[in-house]
Amino acid sequence: MLPKDKVVELLDQKGLFSEFFLKKHISKYLDRIVKERLKSSEIKTGLERALFTTQIKDIASKEVHTIKEEVSIQEAASLMAERRIGSLIVVDDNGVPVGIITDRDLREKVVASGRPISRPVREIMNAPLITVEADRYAFEAITTMIKNRIHHLPVVQDGRLCGMLTNHDLLLLQGISPLAIAQEIQNQETIEGLSKVSQKVIPFIGLLIKEEVPVRNILRIITEINDSIICRVIDIAQNQLGPAPVPFCWLVYGSEGRREQTFTTDQDNGLVYLDPSSSEEAKECARYFKEFSEFVVEALVRCGFARCRGNYMASNPQWCQPLKTWKDYFRKWINTPTPEAILRSVILFDFRGLYGDLSLAEKLRSFLLKEVQKKDIFLLHMAKLTVQFKPPLGFFRTFVVEKSGEHKNELNLKYRCLAPIVNIVRLAALEVPIGETSTLDRLERLKDIHSLMKDYAEELAEAFQFLMSLRIHHQYEQILKGKQPDNYINPNHLSNLEKKFFKEVCSLISHIQDLIEHKYFLGRLM
Repeated sequence: MLPKDKVVELLDQKGLFSEFFLKKHISKYLDRIVKERLKSSEIKTGLERALFTTQIKDIASKEVHTIKEEVSIQEAASLMAERRIGSLIVVDDNGVPVGIITDRDLREKVVASGRPISRPVREIMNAPLITVEADRYAFEAITTMIKNRIHHLPVVQDGRLCGMLTNHDLLLLQGISPLAIAQEIQNQETIEGLSKVSQKVIPFIGLLIKEEVPVRNILRIITEINDSIICRVIDIAQNQLGPAPVPFCWLVYGSEGRREQTFTTDQDNGLVYLDPSSSEEAKECARYFKEFSEFVVEALVRCGFARCRGNYMASNPQWCQPLKTWKDYFRKWINTPTPEAILRSVILFDFRGLYGDLSLAEKLRSFLLKEVQKKDIFLLHMAKLTVQFKPPLGFFRTFVVEKSGEHKNELNLKYRCLAPIVNIVRLAALEVPIGETSTLDRLERLKDIHSLMKDYAEELAEAFQFLMSLRIHHQYEQILKGKQPDNYINPNHLSNLEKKFFKEVCSLISHIQDLIEHKYFLGRLM
């Protein structure tokens, strides 16, 4: 049997590699790249590998303690003290789990607030119940707990409760954990404290990179940790400035909205708030949210999140508006797709609600998905943008690189390769339309409902993860050398196998761009 490298070489010589790539998954070849990297890695501690190989059922407590929802708070507290446990699952009269109470709830919702202990536990339970499947892996429990800021996670199997997982269980699994970082974040009361904790993120992500954790998992953990920092900053802002005059939602968009941030993290955020009921309330909202947004943006800068060079931040009054104004923005951009409108759509349509009244973000999302339907002119302009930036592969299958300057012999991986894939997938998501923002989540949905993505979703997902892996490894190497991470790589520094894949990824992007041009008759318009 021929070695894989030899197979690739023969296919490439006969011009068959592109066809082979489009029809077969590249996962098994990416595994080869991963193994090569692991073999050459100087640090193979195994410290974080347990997170990605240990199933939750192997570390969760098998005993689940329950209590009926009409039982008093005092009885619940006595039961927790007697059994020396930190949580109870609350069930209804039919034994169906409906919520959870923890020792933290007793402190904050009973003792601190002076709530009568004779009241039923249903008044203080956390609902709906957030659970995790027993056969999932530890890192998935961690991302769930960080995202929801919880320390107890009920475990289910075949729809039935079978255990309880705590942050203590996960901390015992290995010495360093993203949960430990998340806990430190939650414990901070000042921006100075948060800034110090945020400096621990890069070394931790470095461990995951050295262990060749799949890039999709690394992106998820980066997202959850960054989200935790932002949410804690907003907590501190509200503690200092007081409550908001109306409900609001902090929005993130761009790569942050797509959950695709790496080491070069800048701010892409906005704020939407409930439409004021009077002119006086409108003035108070404008005053409060201006001060609030400026506080949060400045605090995030101190925590390592650079300002957006395009000023797409909540501190810019243009992106700190009531729901009605945000809807007006979206309607105008879709119905009058000028170049500026298309640029703003590309950035802002990848938004997600992060903090506050998330229903405001959901209403804005529903409005967008309804408004974009049957807007062929808008989609035409989005398609033109999607095919505008070509991947860096020349006619003779050589890489197109910078000829001079600071980045001579290098190419911009983000703008020449990753951005075209993001644009292709966003266009498809708007055509359907669907509400997911992450590129990989969009592809997972689109592969069953979009005519073009049915054929190419899985290949695009593999290609995207391969490119993101190159980007993250490149940036981490720069950080280790004391350099500012960027997106420029020298293709000659890649292994032969990586070069092969890189070229085929470029060919795949070009092929799909050609199909989009044909679909929208763009050859006649450009």
